[in-house]
Amino acid sequence: MKIIVPGFSFYEEIDGMKVLRNIEKAGRTCYKSEDKIMDLSAKKFVRNILKSGHESVIEHEKITVKIICDRGVSHEIVRHRIASYSQESTRYCNYTENKFGKELTLIRPFFWNDAPEKFAIWKETMQNIENNYALLISLGAKPEEARSILPNSLKTEIVVTMNLREWRHFFKLRTSLKAHPQMREIAVPLLKRFNELIPIIFDDLC
Repeated sequence: MKIIVPGFSFYEEIDGMKVLRNIEKAGRTCYKSEDKIMDLSAKKFVRNILKSGHESVIEHEKITVKIICDRGVSHEIVRHRIASYSQESTRYCNYTENKFGKELTLIRPFFWNDAPEKFAIWKETMQNIENNYALLISLGAKPEEARSILPNSLKTEIVVTMNLREWRHFFKLRTSLKAHPQMREIAVPLLKRFNELIPIIFDDLC
């Protein structure tokens, strides 16, 4: 059994100013003001369209992120419908194989970092599940059958592509104090990284 913390990575290098310039080019079509495009005009233009609520313009740009989290968190992520997803499949992945280290990988529940008794119960439960999963496979169960006992804490990898307007919606919901703590564990640092990479778009959410 392997225990890890959640994380994320971007699929490609992001040029934040290029993103803004592309948005400006698209948006100025609405006003036929392409003649006003200058080297430094994109920031002001994008700031103004966001202020006016004209967020459809930022849908022209998308970002793809691979998120490593537990299955429970992934179930919340895929509720965002204006997006594309590719997720590690427990139906086809056999975690007793060598490429998985012949073990389950679990996401550590951070809220029990300072609660050793609760963490010990969780860890013992996860170990029992791993043992029984391997036993089922050894008895001839297919991965799609044995997965029925896998826990929400199982690590999953999910590739997420959203346009910038949907990322804004995602962050509004998933960084809220009302969001699940493990969702915030991913969403808060992800928003911070988005804001570092792309000017203006996420300033009001940080």
